[in-house]
Amino acid sequence: MTPNAPFLDILAALLFAAALLHGFAAPRLLRLSLRFPRHAGLWRLIGQIEIAFALWALVLLLAIALVAGPAPALAHAGSYRYTEPLFVFVVMVIAASRPVLQAVLGAIDALAGALPARQAVARVWLGLAAVPMLGSLITGPAAMTIAALTLAPLVFRPDMPERLKYLALGVLFVNVSLGGMLTTLAPPARLAAAAGTWDEGLRLASFGWRAVLAMLANATLAAWALRAHLRTPREPAALREVPLPLMLAHLAFLAATVLLCRQAPAFLAVFLLYLGFTRASRRHQDPPLLRQALLAALFVAGLIVLGAGQQWWLQPALSALSPRLLFFGAAALSSLADNTTLACLAALVAGISEEARHSLLTGTLAGGGLTVFANGPNPGGVALLRHGFARASVGAPRLLLGAALPTLVALAALGLV
Repeated sequence: MTPNAPFLDILAALLFAAALLHGFAAPRLLRLSLRFPRHAGLWRLIGQIEIAFALWALVLLLAIALVAGPAPALAHAGSYRYTEPLFVFVVMVIAASRPVLQAVLGAIDALAGALPARQAVARVWLGLAAVPMLGSLITGPAAMTIAALTLAPLVFRPDMPERLKYLALGVLFVNVSLGGMLTTLAPPARLAAAAGTWDEGLRLASFGWRAVLAMLANATLAAWALRAHLRTPREPAALREVPLPLMLAHLAFLAATVLLCRQAPAFLAVFLLYLGFTRASRRHQDPPLLRQALLAALFVAGLIVLGAGQQWWLQPALSALSPRLLFFGAAALSSLADNTTLACLAALVAGISEEARHSLLTGTLAGGGLTVFANGPNPGGVALLRHGFARASVGAPRLLLGAALPTLVALAALGLV
């Protein structure tokens, strides 16, 4: 017995809503670990925002198993492609390695010395502007990982005011999302290019320069707001001891993973070679970032399972809007359904003009920083930076407020006629 489509659609929509509420309530759930210490481990687990979609996707599969049996539930779970979460896991682990961070920090320091600002302010500006642009070359998850680890000791410190940390996090999320406009490595741009709705010339000539303008403006805004609270941290001695050949080897592993990002068996083979290489060079390595990368991958996998069942209500809603309303509506909807899901719908929705498709795509990328759910790399950023916030938790309402201004900047830049 197989559950019928209406049943699956309604159930997926209800559980999607439950996952959203779970994500917004995560900080409150985390506080319950203090009130009920006997079950503190359970509350800490479900209070992590990255768990929300994976948990409710599991509930969906269990419901299918109860209604139709284990075989249909396993078949439903196996009907999705999990290349994206696997890639997020692998690229985060490699990008967070000490040799890669050493290479990026060296480049940032060299550029910071040429800027007319204090080193700490210049570092933050480059971490929020230049590193997210690298997402066009090394993909969003890798850029998010490098930017988060670069900014963590500068911005996401316990003594930094919380409102400024949320502003910096909002700028980081928005800029990483905008960085996906410059090439087809980001899933939304890749889906659009595959559907023939967003060719290279149109992307770069019409949207790319506007995205760069918005990213520079957002980074400048955040660096200016943070300037009085920034100080240059002392680098650990171990970070400065990585040999150049080792840095080049790690960058080669990262490049190979990115080039093979659509072929899971291939980049997993590269990852196995990478693990062996790090074992042989463990003197210059830190413990791999497995926990944070796994949490981010679980989030993306859960979003794939639950997000795929939202087409039945999203498609009519998108089809009814004019291109101008669609631009702003897509930015708002991206806070509920990630921009990859909306970009996929843009390629599939029938009866809308090419202008409307372009409005949908640019709107989703502009709104990619409003919530943790809005863009695939965002959960990785939360996993890496959560301990810099009060109670080691990122509050969804405060993130929404922190990302509001950079999102308005992005909308203004991309919405210019």
